[in-house]
Amino acid sequence: MTNTLGRLPSLNGLKAFEAAARHLNFRLAAEELGVTQGAVAQQVRGLEAELGLQLFERLPRTLGLTGEGRAYIADISRAFEIIARATGDLKPQPIRLAISTTPTFASKWLIPRLPDLTAKHPDLDIHIVATDRISNFQVDGVDLAVRYGHPPFGPGLASELLFEQEIIAACSPMLLRDRGVPRTLAELSGYALLQDTHNFWPEFIERQFGMSGQIDMPAFRRISFNQTSHAIDAAIAGQGIVLATRNFVASDLQGGRLVQIDNVKLRGPSDFYLVWPKHRKTAAMEAVKAWMISMTSPTAE
Repeated sequence: MTNTLGRLPSLNGLKAFEAAARHLNFRLAAEELGVTQGAVAQQVRGLEAELGLQLFERLPRTLGLTGEGRAYIADISRAFEIIARATGDLKPQPIRLAISTTPTFASKWLIPRLPDLTAKHPDLDIHIVATDRISNFQVDGVDLAVRYGHPPFGPGLASELLFEQEIIAACSPMLLRDRGVPRTLAELSGYALLQDTHNFWPEFIERQFGMSGQIDMPAFRRISFNQTSHAIDAAIAGQGIVLATRNFVASDLQGGRLVQIDNVKLRGPSDFYLVWPKHRKTAAMEAVKAWMISMTSPTAE
């Protein structure tokens, strides 16, 4: 193959020249390149001899670029940038995968488990889209979604059950230190009921105390939140009793930040599903789906 580039100068000489031109100092260039100051000076002199012109003016305490040196460094710097960029493009790029969830699912289930996912799949560039709005797979660039409801979730979408919704009552153990677990409605009324937009409290009280049709909810002190995660955080802070999906508080129960205050469990009206476009199947999606399913098993908590 014919060499159309012509004869190139010494690469070591060009590296020494480029570093010295940035620092205008042979010593600093040598420190950057990990060689001696004399080696840099020698490489630059060799390059100047090869080119047949002077690139630097040797001043008492510094260096100065000659006119030829200023013109040459502009092109040499661009050439090194092109080489660096081309080399970087050869390296495997992370695979981006976007997961759409509700804010509560993201903060209380997914984010605490992310270190396990990134450790097992370091090649993935995970992007979390946490919103109460139902993301559009095409418009929003979402690959996988966690949705609360029942299938089917729409034409062209596949789904798989992630976990059923089981609702329990929980609070900080500090809250029970002096008063104990509420066993009657009167005792329950002494606690603030932390309530989210689902408001399962009437059904819970009916199941716990058998008060169907006789519940005076205004008689209870309540604190309402528009995000379940905030109600859970308030419970951890000792501000009251929360009704929450067990999977969202499992790590807090295990860590002793929350305790379940009774054995009553409510079956939620909907469940949590993984949803994705039927036509889209990649190794990254399959890996994340398998990981999420594995993390809902009892042994994963």
